[in-house]
Amino acid sequence: MNLYLSRLDEQQRRWYVALEAKKMGHGGTQYMSLVTGMHVNTIRRGRRELDEGLVSRRANRVRSPGGGRLPIEKNT
Repeated sequence: MNLYLSRLDEQQRRWYVALEAKKMGHGGTQYMSLVTGMHVNTIRRGRRELDEGLVSRRANRVRSPGGGRLPIEKNT
């Protein structure tokens, strides 16, 4: 499973692990956290996004606008 997850981007990884945790039922989120090393809150966020039907997620972007690391200011 971890080999497969290494080929996915961060959104896809979160959604796949959340789906597997949801299929397991009670304790699935904690178990998938142990197996994959993902934080429990990340898996819960994926479950919440799946429950909402991925409406809040853009199809053509991995990160939300403004997301990611800010550019470093260079000292001149």
